[in-house]
Amino acid sequence: MNIVLLSGGSGKRLWPLSNDVRSKQFIKIFRSEDGTYESMLQRVYRQIRKADPDAVVTVATSKTQISSIYNQLGRDVGISAEPCRRDTFPAIVLATAYLTDVKGIDPEEPVVVCPVDPYVEDDYFEALKELGEQAKKGDANLVLMGIEPTYPSEKYGYIIPETTERVTGVKTFKEKPSAETAAEYIGMGALWNGGVFAYKPEYVLGIAHKIIDFTDYQDLYSKYESLEKISFDYAVVEKEKKIKVMRFAGQWKDLGTWNTLTEAMEEKCIGNGILSETCDNVHIINELNMPILAMGLHDVVISASPEGILISDKDQSSYIKPFVDRIDSQVMFAEKSWGSFRILDVEKESLTIKVTLNEGHSMNYHSHKNRDEVWVVISGTGYTIVDGMEQEVGVGDVVTMQAGCRHTVVAKSELKLVEVQLGREISVNDKQKYILA
Repeated sequence: MNIVLLSGGSGKRLWPLSNDVRSKQFIKIFRSEDGTYESMLQRVYRQIRKADPDAVVTVATSKTQISSIYNQLGRDVGISAEPCRRDTFPAIVLATAYLTDVKGIDPEEPVVVCPVDPYVEDDYFEALKELGEQAKKGDANLVLMGIEPTYPSEKYGYIIPETTERVTGVKTFKEKPSAETAAEYIGMGALWNGGVFAYKPEYVLGIAHKIIDFTDYQDLYSKYESLEKISFDYAVVEKEKKIKVMRFAGQWKDLGTWNTLTEAMEEKCIGNGILSETCDNVHIINELNMPILAMGLHDVVISASPEGILISDKDQSSYIKPFVDRIDSQVMFAEKSWGSFRILDVEKESLTIKVTLNEGHSMNYHSHKNRDEVWVVISGTGYTIVDGMEQEVGVGDVVTMQAGCRHTVVAKSELKLVEVQLGREISVNDKQKYILA
């Protein structure tokens, strides 16, 4: 199975745990089999590997998410990275070109595309395999998965099938309606359009070549910024006549809001929190060290991270985005390919950060023009290289670097350190990278 996971967006509806760097699919809130927590991305990837260990998985994403993907899934997963955001049609074309030109798959071999963040069970991935088989038959250029609706939702578009058969032609599509109109659609046998579909690469690339002047993946990537922002639904799906839909009646939840996300949580409280017996339908997700106590609340979500604190009625949490857009704050936590960092304190002329480096990883060899740095190792072992001089470090060691000196640190085991940046001009742009000889 060739599967493309669409991983985009900033996930502002799940603020303060998500932002432009850390999107909702990277939040670890689901209890895994070994007792640790996993993210939506990790859960879906694990389920794919269970359904098909040999599946070719490609994540279509933006450049800002690459480090988080590698951090959570490792380096075996394929990544088709947009140099800039251009909506789903260009993203899917780029991913399809990546599969044929970089991964070398047969243009006749079906590809299944789906969002990275649905909450589903194993039967969904068996259905994805069947969806690919339907596309392989060639009876249709495009085969959609139609989700059997459970209520008249205003969040989804609707697919009106031609018949009640499990796999059938498509009569028409309907845009996101009001709840009243959605109920009418459901009465007509309509299915939710969950953005899941399958096709042969030669079909999508054929359409793309009619719209975009490009030769191959590298050429398309170089021209990407000039491409029109257009959705795959508008550019392809709604114009295709040779199209079918396959019904799926299993569990399927779009975890795009706090309301739907908490419905999928197995625990009422993640992190340091206490709920009194007088609370009903209340969830706490706390990434801070300080405790949260909730008493006498009903239908409320409480979420706390270094980015901020949210206390909201669950239904009202769906309308969070305009308020988050008004918040001007820097990224306080991010996952990188080498580990992660969390900002602990911000002062006028200092910045204090807790850095975690994964075993065998290192920072770039770099320097800063306008700031000094001090590292204090709090756990693990490794070694630093400062202006070419290598030094072993362990718990309690302190390394001081003046502005202008070149430095890096390499983790022999998982290495945690506190980094203090000192200077009048502390900026993420004040960084010069070097090749370590």
